[in-house]
Amino acid sequence: MKSQIGIWWLLTVFFLVCAVVYTGWNVLSLGHVEWIGTIVLLFSVFMSGMIGFFSARMLKAQKGVDLPEDRLDANIDDGDPELGEFSPWSWWPLVLAAAPAVGMISLATAHFLLPVAAGLLVVGLVGWVYEYYRGNFAR
Repeated sequence: MKSQIGIWWLLTVFFLVCAVVYTGWNVLSLGHVEWIGTIVLLFSVFMSGMIGFFSARMLKAQKGVDLPEDRLDANIDDGDPELGEFSPWSWWPLVLAAAPAVGMISLATAHFLLPVAAGLLVVGLVGWVYEYYRGNFAR
């Protein structure tokens, strides 16, 4: 975690330097400040600084206990706990990904496809939840 904190603070300084150089370059070349790029870079400074600050506070709240990723003597199993069971043969995540894709396309072009996207979402959710209740993998 200490290395992550250092990386986030380094990114904060990098974005700050980029914002100053970008603003100065625009003032010298155009004669005025280009606000969009300057504000975007300043928000990047703010966001990376906020993540670095949060990570430092979390390390302090953990009383300086290193993560398994930071220790040289850690095993692979020491890291993340088991997250659950995921079916590598399942097609339902593809259906669930297609539902918002159809929904976004329908918002952009053809609004009559919104009910199709909602129906696809319901079918995908029900199919994924009840995947182990029917067929070859029923329990």
